[in-house]
Amino acid sequence: MGLLKFIFSKSFLMQLIIAVVLVVVICFVGLEWLNKTTNHDQRIIVPSLSKLTLDQVKDVLTEKQLRFEVQDSANFNPNYPRYSVIEQNPTAGSKVKENRKIYVVLNPSGYRKVEIPNNLIQRTRRQVEPTLKALGFKIGKITYKPNIATDVVLELLHKGKKIKAGDQLMKTSVIDLVVGDNALLNQGEGSQEEGAERTEQ
Repeated sequence: MGLLKFIFSKSFLMQLIIAVVLVVVICFVGLEWLNKTTNHDQRIIVPSLSKLTLDQVKDVLTEKQLRFEVQDSANFNPNYPRYSVIEQNPTAGSKVKENRKIYVVLNPSGYRKVEIPNNLIQRTRRQVEPTLKALGFKIGKITYKPNIATDVVLELLHKGKKIKAGDQLMKTSVIDLVVGDNALLNQGEGSQEEGAERTEQ
């Protein structure tokens, strides 16, 4: 009886009400704190950074309250300005929270250099051309020179200068081929044109 009397007493009811109010207040304050510290429901649309310089990227993202980090450069892309953004993560249009870091990849200053491989000289044109193209080079003029070996590559030239294995050229460089032609050799033997050459564009 004493316990029931205490439970229904004014003192107990007041303490119960105060306890409930305190719990509600603590829960409300806790939820508000979590809401602010985690930026709940606050989203920023990531802008497009394509072709922007680092200075421009910094200005655009600072205004949006976002950060950025530069990742390794990719292969050179001639469709983008040098040192401009060619990739970004998250992509443009994505929704992120404030202070999110955006990762960007920059276009390098130019094509990387590629080494001329061994064993290209004295190989057939059909073997040499695919090898050079696979490395990213372009085939330029084909000059035929009197030689006993027909259609065999005798020299590699870049801008008129002879190149050899181990030399490094910028990717997409144009390489001219000097190829043997037994027919020219035979023609020269019969017509005093021993130095005869012909060029194929």
